[in-house]
Amino acid sequence: MGAPAKSFRMALGALIIKERLGTSDEETVQQIRENPYLQYFLGLSEYQDEAPFEASMLVHFRKRLSLEIIQQINERIVLKAMEANSGTKSEFKQESNQTKDEDGDDSDELPNQGQLILDASCAPADIRYPTDLSLLNEARERTEQIVDELYQQVKDQLARKPRTYRCQVRQAYLQVAKKRKVSQTVIRKAIRRQLGYVQRNLAHIDQLVELGASLSQLSRRSYRDLLVIHELFRQQQQMYQTRQHRIEDRIVSLSQPHVRPIVRSKAGTPVEFGAKISLSFVNGQVFLEHLSWDNF
Repeated sequence: MGAPAKSFRMALGALIIKERLGTSDEETVQQIRENPYLQYFLGLSEYQDEAPFEASMLVHFRKRLSLEIIQQINERIVLKAMEANSGTKSEFKQESNQTKDEDGDDSDELPNQGQLILDASCAPADIRYPTDLSLLNEARERTEQIVDELYQQVKDQLARKPRTYRCQVRQAYLQVAKKRKVSQTVIRKAIRRQLGYVQRNLAHIDQLVELGASLSQLSRRSYRDLLVIHELFRQQQQMYQTRQHRIEDRIVSLSQPHVRPIVRSKAGTPVEFGAKISLSFVNGQVFLEHLSWDNF
């Protein structure tokens, strides 16, 4: 009944291949379909010309393999490597037993050994370098698409679609974005105009909903983007009014709203965007101790 389940080895192996090759979900499946050694890595008994799964399955693999499971797998692999480099497990037990006989301690803990190094770093996310003007322009374009989707639901009740003047607004944005050097006064004026455009589009969306358009009929991505744009507009408007560039849980990407800016104070890249991680380095092996998108 139904499609057969995929093995854990295939799920984990596919994610490892994707990260090692740095490919998209679709390209990863194509690489697996074309290369026999990748199929062997996934545990297939013989080469097959068809892909073992669809590209959409990688989304389910990522959801099922949580950070805790990945840490458990990493610890098992590291322990095997440490045993191979430092001796068998029995040798560790013999050293531990000798220590217990000398000290008269019956605990099962191993003696302290080696060197521990702790470090905090950032795992950069693949996002376009964000600016307030580009984020607001992207939000404006997405709200225009949402207005088009909602208008199709109530077009019989309206004589014409709400005007967004998208061509004129696009030209106004490009006049500023294409300049090599722009003064703060020009950028602030452009941000104010983009805030007005986004606010007008959000008002059109509310008007269409009052006429009978349903947000539940939007695609999942459009509905999610609408929620993100509401929060982005609030943050940008508050920063514009207070003349600041810092705010709590600042959104720097519409497609990845969970990404946060992290000040690293490096030469050339003072700010990085991604998850902040805490690592421990023990006997040549690395352990992930903590991961958070917010600063800690």
